[in-house]
Amino acid sequence: MSPGDWAALALSLRLAAVTTLILILVGIPLAWWLARTRSWWRAPIAAIVALPLVLPPTVLGFYLLVAMGPSGPIGRATQACGFGLLPFTFSGLVLASVVYSLPFTIQPLESAFAAVDPGLLEAAATLRSGPWNRFFRVVLPLARRGVIAAAVMGFAHTLGEFGIVLMIGGNMPGSTRVASLQIYNHVEALEYSQANGLSGVLLAFSFCALIALNALGGRRPTSRSRMS
Repeated sequence: MSPGDWAALALSLRLAAVTTLILILVGIPLAWWLARTRSWWRAPIAAIVALPLVLPPTVLGFYLLVAMGPSGPIGRATQACGFGLLPFTFSGLVLASVVYSLPFTIQPLESAFAAVDPGLLEAAATLRSGPWNRFFRVVLPLARRGVIAAAVMGFAHTLGEFGIVLMIGGNMPGSTRVASLQIYNHVEALEYSQANGLSGVLLAFSFCALIALNALGGRRPTSRSRMS
């Protein structure tokens, strides 16, 4: 692999790491609310979260590009705060990646939270455990496999992004050219051996991520079995 390949891979890993951290911080409270609420807001919010699953990445990227532009709401807000415009920057890639990978993080988190036995929370409440204490001492330990699965899914999905990073970040070496774009450049230049080397790295990582997810799914205990 060339120095450009390593730089693109390093940028992809950095983007995936930052995006995954934000996804977990945002996804845990959102998934908990989706798993427990009876509000009529649940259906439209769940639909908005799931939109990246059905929208083409170019469509999602286009609307994000407009929103982050000088006349868009995000663009006006970032300019007012002194951050400038986000398109074609690493920060713009992070925001787009968070939106695009959000459903891949929310779904395992929501499933894990929904599987927590409400009786355990009621029992903890009778012992005068507060809401925050119940969440951190009961819910998160029982849902930890779901949290790990969400982190793996978010990281792996972000690492393989192409369409949305091309729309938001362009293809600038050292700042927005991630591994998937570097592979595309190699193929355009008929450099198939270089494309094969970088593709092999991403393929190996994706394969290991799927093995980890299958291992988590196959050994996930229920809250009742943990108490028996």
